[in-house]
Amino acid sequence: MEKPTETVYFVHISDSHFGPTAEYARHGFQPQPCVERAVEIINSLPTRPDFVVHTGDIVTDPDDASYRRAAAVFSQLQMPVYFVTGNHDRSRDIQQFMPLGPRQPLSADPDVLSYAFAVKGYRFVVLDARGPDEIDPHGVLSEAQMDVVRAEATAVGPALTIFIHFPVLPMNSIWMDLNMLVLNGEAFHQALLPARERLRGVFYGHVHQSMQTVKDGIVYTAVPSLFSQFAAWPNDIVVREDPEYLPGFNFVHLLPDQTIVHQHTFPRP
Repeated sequence: MEKPTETVYFVHISDSHFGPTAEYARHGFQPQPCVERAVEIINSLPTRPDFVVHTGDIVTDPDDASYRRAAAVFSQLQMPVYFVTGNHDRSRDIQQFMPLGPRQPLSADPDVLSYAFAVKGYRFVVLDARGPDEIDPHGVLSEAQMDVVRAEATAVGPALTIFIHFPVLPMNSIWMDLNMLVLNGEAFHQALLPARERLRGVFYGHVHQSMQTVKDGIVYTAVPSLFSQFAAWPNDIVVREDPEYLPGFNFVHLLPDQTIVHQHTFPRP
């Protein structure tokens, strides 16, 4: 492992679900005012993040008006922004409409958004697990994306962090495990094992919930939605929202020898 010597800070956000108008509401809440407030907070944090990463579901329906509205808000962030394709997104639309920081493409397919970027000696990899509509809201990693994983997840290399939209491992919640996972998540996990000594974490969204899972020394971390949260108790058999859970984001510290994740919540405007 090539040990870094500096600290990287980044903000992890997800599931903004913009609609075509400012008044659009989903799950009983309006996303846009919440996202605008989050952008204000992130821009005024006492420690400036090196970048912001959004792990998918930028919009609810992939129409031009929704993406333009999202782009107008996220372009106000005062640091580079990176996006992951969610099940409500289209990779081609993200590349057309959204501001994206400097990056190295890992796929030549315009309908696949997979890329890498480096900050202060750390390597970050974005994977596209959006599958065909018939498996939605599950995800799946294509064989080409699994090839990317295998190429990146070597024992030797810089500190590595991976971003994906979908949860990879079961979450002990009936409805989530039946509906939300990457279908070949265990194969993905096994492919990561050679890199576990340098892997700083796998960060994801989709579940509208703060969750942490550890398996074989690999940490998987979910972030709350920017506007509305799901419940995920073990015996939940249908999706339901929990109105008492606030919108939030994570502030992540990548130090040379450890990773720290701080969860931040904020009142809805």
